[in-house]
Amino acid sequence: MGKESDDAVPQEYPYFWSKGSSIALPDFLMKYKPSMVQNDGTKPWIWVEGSKQNPDTSESNAAAAISEAAALLKEVSQRVEEIKEQMSKKDVREKVQADATEKLKDISIRHNYVCGKWLIFAPADKVDLIWSKIATSLVSGALASTCAFLTKVSTSPANETPHYQHVICLYIPDVYDKEAVTDVMKVLLRNHGVNLSGVKSDLYTGVGLDSKHSSGIPSTVWKNTTLLADSEIKGLKDIYFSELNVASTSVAKPDEKKDQPSTTTKKKPVLKKKTQEDDPFASEDEADAQEAERKQKVQAKGKSGKRSQTSDMDANADESDGPKTKKKKSTR
Repeated sequence: MGKESDDAVPQEYPYFWSKGSSIALPDFLMKYKPSMVQNDGTKPWIWVEGSKQNPDTSESNAAAAISEAAALLKEVSQRVEEIKEQMSKKDVREKVQADATEKLKDISIRHNYVCGKWLIFAPADKVDLIWSKIATSLVSGALASTCAFLTKVSTSPANETPHYQHVICLYIPDVYDKEAVTDVMKVLLRNHGVNLSGVKSDLYTGVGLDSKHSSGIPSTVWKNTTLLADSEIKGLKDIYFSELNVASTSVAKPDEKKDQPSTTTKKKPVLKKKTQEDDPFASEDEADAQEAERKQKVQAKGKSGKRSQTSDMDANADESDGPKTKKKKSTR
C-alpha cells in the first residue's frame, strides 16, 4: 500500500494490532472500541493485521500510479463537463466514464498498485460488535482462509454526529482478482451478515475518487451485484441470521426460566393419616374432623368393652356414623 494514500499503516501507532503485539487480540479489541475512541486528528483508524503477510509492494510505484491517475481524472472531468454543456446524450457520457475506468485499471496493473478493500458501513450502536467479529475472523476465523490480510475501522468523530456511520475496510491484495474478491464477499455475507458497499482500490482512494467526484466515474471497482446475484446475496445473509436466531434462542431460554417468578410451583403435599372413609373431595379441615370422630369411636368402644352391661342405645351409637355422645351409666 502506498504511503501517499490513507491506506498506509502508521509506524509505532498504539491503535494497531499484529501478532507481534504485547497485548492479546481480545484485550486489544476490548480496550480500543471504535465507539469509544474519539478522533482528535491523531487517531482516525483502529487497525488489525491478519495472519497472512502483507502483499509485497516493493516493486509497485504508488506515487507514479497516483500521479498518472490524477491527470486522467482531470481530463475526464473536463470532458464530462463539455458533454453536459453540449446537451449530449447520457450514453456518450457513460462511454467516456467506462473508458476511464478501464484506463485506471491499466494504470494500476502497470504500476503493480492493485491493492484495495471491501467497504462495510456500521452504525455507532453496532460497530463494536461487528468490528470485533471481523477482526477476530481475520486473525483466527473464516476470513483467515481467504486472501484478506488487514482490516481497519474508523473511530468516532470528536463532535457528536447524529446517525454517524463507521466505515470498516477489509484489505485484499488484488482488487482485479474477481474470484478471490468473491470468496471474501461470501465469507462476509455467510459468516458475518454485513451490508457491503463495494470494492475500492487504493489507487481510487489515493486520487480522491469518491461518489461525488466531478468525473462521474464509479467510485468502486466492483459493485455487489456484479459479483453475486441479489438472490445469492440474500440467501447467504439469511443463513447467517437464521443460525444467529437459533443460537440466541437457545441461550435465552434458560435465562428466561431463571428470571421468571415461579407461578406454577406446587405446594408440597401434607401427609395425613388415612381415615376409615376418605372423601377425595374433603378439605384438610374436614379430614381433621373425621380423624377426631374416629378417635372418639375407638375410645367409646374401649369403654363399652369394660362395662358389664350396655344399653341398646349405646350399641346403636357405636355403629352409627354420627358424632358420639356419652351415655349415663345405668344404675341399679
